[in-house]
Amino acid sequence: MEDATQETQQTQETQGTLKTLEAQLEEEKKAKAVVEASLVEKDSRIAELEASLSEAKTGSEAVAAELSQVKEANTQAAAKYLDVVRHANPTIPQDIITGATIEEIDASLAKATIIAESVKASLEAQAKEAKVPAGAPTRGEISSEGLTPREKIAAGIQQKGGM
Repeated sequence: MEDATQETQQTQETQGTLKTLEAQLEEEKKAKAVVEASLVEKDSRIAELEASLSEAKTGSEAVAAELSQVKEANTQAAAKYLDVVRHANPTIPQDIITGATIEEIDASLAKATIIAESVKASLEAQAKEAKVPAGAPTRGEISSEGLTPREKIAAGIQQKGGM
């Protein structure tokens, strides 16, 4: 009987262990299902993010192309503005007015205008110093030194209103 009791006890222990293992197996299956569901959710989220990234790349390429066009238009506008400023200021040498942007061109024009006004003022001052009176100079006596007798006679007749 002892053998039977011992066997029953072992059977009960085995069944208890079996039930414990089955419970653990069920918990592991549930945990596996949760993990698989989160993996599926993660994969769908990755697909969404990849699609968003692709859209963002396409959008950024469009923005880059548009930016390139705007830069080109700005460069052309600045070049046309430079030509207009040069033609509007013919008294200033064209090489002095430079720049790649409107601000640079305006600054260059301001500097060139200051230089041109300074040069003009300097030239006007020099012109005033070397001013020649208008009209013919007054007539003075003709020097008779070095003249031949005939030339002296001709000069004397001219002074008296002769020939």
